[in-house]
Amino acid sequence: MGIKIEDLTVTFKNKVTAINHADLEISKGIFGLLGENGAGKTTLMRVLTTVLSPTGGTVTLDGIRYSEANYEKIQRKIGYLPQEIDLYPGLTVQECLEYMGDLSGIPRQICRERISCYLEKTSLSEHRRKKMKQLSGGMKRRVGLIQAILSEPEFLIVDEPTTGLDPEERIRIRNLLVDFSQDRTVLFSTHVVEDLAATCNRLAVMKKGKFLYSGSMRELVKQAEGHIWVCRAKDESTARQLEKKYHVSSKQYAGDELQIKFISEEPPEMECRSCEATLEDAYIYITSKEP
Repeated sequence: MGIKIEDLTVTFKNKVTAINHADLEISKGIFGLLGENGAGKTTLMRVLTTVLSPTGGTVTLDGIRYSEANYEKIQRKIGYLPQEIDLYPGLTVQECLEYMGDLSGIPRQICRERISCYLEKTSLSEHRRKKMKQLSGGMKRRVGLIQAILSEPEFLIVDEPTTGLDPEERIRIRNLLVDFSQDRTVLFSTHVVEDLAATCNRLAVMKKGKFLYSGSMRELVKQAEGHIWVCRAKDESTARQLEKKYHVSSKQYAGDELQIKFISEEPPEMECRSCEATLEDAYIYITSKEP
């Protein structure tokens, strides 16, 4: 199972180009899609789920070209968790998921077994009799993920799956996605760097409709090596001066001093030391180089 995107362009009626001649290949396992809000990630999701037809370029899924004639065949292979989801507020969690299973053509008994399994994995078993409208935002998000994987699709697309979740819930969902990705393809779109660092080895960085990087996480981090620096400041005014000149990735108090980590192409003209780059540092480094 693989997805190949070639020269993809999406331009809306207001002449705004959301995706600009993009090329990308996505293979088995979890593939991360990282970018700020407005980078074009959700537009790409809409194309890959057949909701939106591209203006130009080609997309193929396991050799099947995206076209209206093939949309039904492609849709049977896809599971999707959108960024915003509101599933049948008057139904219970169990009723909602059984109904979604019926729509997907899953045999009733198999569907119930899968629902029980995934409710257990997402710690929702005790809430299965609650109506959807009674759930918190985080619970609704977890139910949304279950409906996306219920048909056990070959290609799962999740758009900001950990939004609104507490730390424990986020870890649980990330682990579920890792387990689910065995022998499948999962496209994990987010702006939360930590989620990708914990789940995938390959990713793409998107900005203003273009891919700035596509490849292994290790190679992305390597690009930032030698450009990450740490210095100590005695007051906030020094920190503000640094923020005007450099991209600051973190500030932490260490006793009475402020430890500041920032990005610079060249060694700064101040007392500081080079430090190891993280994925978050690498993401800021690569996106800050592009206007």
